[in-house]
Amino acid sequence: MEKGTFPLLQIEEKPKKSQGPSHNFPARNLSISTRIAGEALSCSTPIAGNGLTLTMDNDTSIHDLTPRRKLAFEFDEEKEEELLGNGGSERLINERHSTISEENIPKIGMEFDDEKIAYTFYNEYAKVVGFSVRKHALRRDNQGTIIDRIFCCACQGHRQKDKRDVNVKSHRPETRNGCLAMMRIDGRNTGKYKVVSFVASHNGHDLVSPTKTHFLRSHRRVTAALALQADDLDSSGIAPRAGFALMAKQVGGREKVGFIFEDYKNYLHSKRTVEMKIGDTGGLLEYLQQRQLDDPNFFYAIQVDEDDLIANILWADAQMMADYAHFGDVVSFDTTYRKNKEGRPFALFVGVNHHKQTIVFGAALLYDETSSTFM
Repeated sequence: MEKGTFPLLQIEEKPKKSQGPSHNFPARNLSISTRIAGEALSCSTPIAGNGLTLTMDNDTSIHDLTPRRKLAFEFDEEKEEELLGNGGSERLINERHSTISEENIPKIGMEFDDEKIAYTFYNEYAKVVGFSVRKHALRRDNQGTIIDRIFCCACQGHRQKDKRDVNVKSHRPETRNGCLAMMRIDGRNTGKYKVVSFVASHNGHDLVSPTKTHFLRSHRRVTAALALQADDLDSSGIAPRAGFALMAKQVGGREKVGFIFEDYKNYLHSKRTVEMKIGDTGGLLEYLQQRQLDDPNFFYAIQVDEDDLIANILWADAQMMADYAHFGDVVSFDTTYRKNKEGRPFALFVGVNHHKQTIVFGAALLYDETSSTFM
């Protein structure tokens, strides 16, 4: 049997009155915590017969736990916590190095064809060891070619203090604590990039369990195939949260998608931004921005919905605001003036001046005429 691999599960249902069904299966005498079929499972103390008892809630179907699955645990998390608790960061790194082939561990003298390949190599190594990578300092020659580059742990350095912090109500958590782990490459002499310096040990922070490294920033990526799928889901009108949940279900869980929900939202947001630059909405935004450049007193506001799509746009120029200051005692909000080709109402804020003439205080392009829009 391979290290850390459980045999195929044979599950027998034994319902209880006060709890969800309890399922027993033979396993090694070892305490684990994992997820099966998207539900959290916890292990109790070993029972007779050198087995474990898994407890799951009533919402989890017994059919989700099929004998076709294997539970593979390449790393013993309890042992890792014990090493960290004893201050044994180097021992933990050595422990994880033992699970990697020698050619996949950085060494001084290694050569790469370009710096992108070197970054990918170091990032894959970091994923197994349990940390995130950041591109640090670089130097270029007169032609702009990179001749020296440092890839470091994401916890390297310290965040600079900002004098504006006194006005911030909610501070971002501190993620940098001076970690010295890094790999430096040099490409000046041989035409290839050679590793000239490598620091394996980490300080000031704990390493992440390899079962959770897919949450770290450098290991998250929206691939071209998944980006196409996200485009299809978005164009079909499926909300981002539902779209991400569908993608996770197709690959067998959120941990196998390769990125988190925030990455999914950011991708859709950037795509929509590009589309807006060349579409009708982009033309309107460009017009409003140009008006504001020509007239500093020109005002416009944009309201977006929960999916970061433009819902309502409001604008007023300097003359409109001056008229409102003089004749704004009574304001009429008229949504029956006109609609665009998509049926969106074009609304006007109007009033009457001292000559009993109708004047416009502002204009708005609305998504619809529901109460939530007017509020």
